[in-house]
Amino acid sequence: MDDGEFVRTVYDASYRRLVGQLVVATGDLAEAEDAVQEAFARAVNHARTFRDTDNPEAWLRVVAINVARSRWRRMQRWAGLLPRLAPLASYDDHSTPDRIALLEALKRLPAAQREAVTLHHLADLQVSEIAAQLGVPTGTVKARLSRGRAALAALLGEAPTDLDSQEAHDG
Repeated sequence: MDDGEFVRTVYDASYRRLVGQLVVATGDLAEAEDAVQEAFARAVNHARTFRDTDNPEAWLRVVAINVARSRWRRMQRWAGLLPRLAPLASYDDHSTPDRIALLEALKRLPAAQREAVTLHHLADLQVSEIAAQLGVPTGTVKARLSRGRAALAALLGEAPTDLDSQEAHDG
């Protein structure tokens, strides 16, 4: 299999999952799709390096998150506006009221907390993996997860649960 075929195989296996993760992290389907497409474009441009990575999907996730962050910072800097979030109906045809409430609550979290919660609960990454991908200490990830969960519980009107004990085992 040549480099192009390898990228195509990873694309077929990972694209939808990566977009789903980035939608929750960015709050915008179009932004998520653009960031993931940019990550794949970079994979094509660096096919040999991409092929040699231990976990191509993780490589793509890091690139896509970095692309989304850069775009968001650029938009803030030049336009002075917060990113506009697409209506849920545009990307979630099978919404349940609970899912809609959760996605709306996630949109209200600070970006760093939303990223940590998304990577941990949607991408099923361990705290140490999230720390490596985001380039932050594991303690920072644990704090973001804890604060994000507490904020979600408050936004969803639920009593906080002791999910933080799970973090001791994730590190």
